[in-house]
Amino acid sequence: MTDPTFNKIKIRSVSQLNFYVKSLLEDDRILNSVMVTGEISNLTDHYRTGHIYFSLKDDKAVIRCVMFAGYARSLRFKPEEGMKVIAAGRVTLYEKTGEYQLNVMAMQPDGIGALTLAYEQLKKKLEEKGLFSSEHKKKVPEFPRTVGVITSPTGAVIRDIQNVISRRYPMAEILLCPVLVQGENAAPQLINAVNLFNEYDLADVIIIGRGGGSIEDLWAFNDKNLAYAIYASNIPVISAVGHETDFTICDFVSDLRAPTPSAAAELAVPDVAELRAYYRSQAQYIRSLFDTNLIKMKSRYDRYLSLLRSRGPEKTLRDCEHRLRTIGKEAKNIVNTRFITLSDSTKAAGAKLEALNPLAVLNRGYSIAEKNRKIVSSVKELNQGDLLKITFADGQAVAQIKEIKDN
Repeated sequence: MTDPTFNKIKIRSVSQLNFYVKSLLEDDRILNSVMVTGEISNLTDHYRTGHIYFSLKDDKAVIRCVMFAGYARSLRFKPEEGMKVIAAGRVTLYEKTGEYQLNVMAMQPDGIGALTLAYEQLKKKLEEKGLFSSEHKKKVPEFPRTVGVITSPTGAVIRDIQNVISRRYPMAEILLCPVLVQGENAAPQLINAVNLFNEYDLADVIIIGRGGGSIEDLWAFNDKNLAYAIYASNIPVISAVGHETDFTICDFVSDLRAPTPSAAAELAVPDVAELRAYYRSQAQYIRSLFDTNLIKMKSRYDRYLSLLRSRGPEKTLRDCEHRLRTIGKEAKNIVNTRFITLSDSTKAAGAKLEALNPLAVLNRGYSIAEKNRKIVSSVKELNQGDLLKITFADGQAVAQIKEIKDN
């Protein structure tokens, strides 16, 4: 006989049952938005689809989880096996297998910030690849002609750098590449700026930086691709990100790290006042050396002359005296020649330093014509109606091109 129970209950298929249970789970307001903490296990990261499959477990139970690519792309850290996390999502049922799971929409490390963890993970990875090695660091040139600056055009950083360089080494040109230093578009602009300076060899040294801020504010300078761009740079890079206590990936991979933008400018250029003091001290040393050697020679001459006088014959005395005078003249000539050589070297070095000063050229009656912030060196660069900024020794003027004559 047929069991009467089967006559009273409607018979359903497996898929109908799973669909019904799924509907119950997804309609439950509590299960539709839950936060679960646990340890990651059985982690599978599908690099082709971008989906992440894993389980969350504690000491008594386990639940299967999936984080689809759209949500996984927003993660600031890389999930790892055994990592304790807090996952937010909704409970649903995978109808095909009849297993319920947690669809994770957001996740963060439990006990440490996501950005901090991502920073530590990337730092460890790049350090293992040798990007921070001191052997790869390039030396900053002693006398740079052009200092490239990558920063915001409106912040205090560029003003600080301009003030320091104009005071310490005014003959250096500052070439600013304006970029965003915060937000999603900041990192691509920073990378493009580093590549641009290198592609066209626009500077002798690069300063990259911004003012201080939170880890979120400085995050563009922790970008992996920016680190590789700086590592590959043929031009030495000085990092000046944040303040003295702030460290970014950019700081570790750059050739030099400065605690502030002003300090970066001091590292990039020498101090003219110190150079002048050095050359003055060298001139003083040469004069002192000359005086000392002259005194020594005179002392030897007097000693020999006294010795000869005490030994007798007049002829021998005259011969020896003549010889000593000859030696004295030769010695004096040698000292004078050395002094002149060293003096000429000092004057030449001073003349080179003075020749680098653009104001010296302007004081001789010359002027500098600029069009669109670029120096005009040929009439072929001009068009009728162009506006020029003309710099004289005592000021500037703006002129408009009325007529062009080509020699």
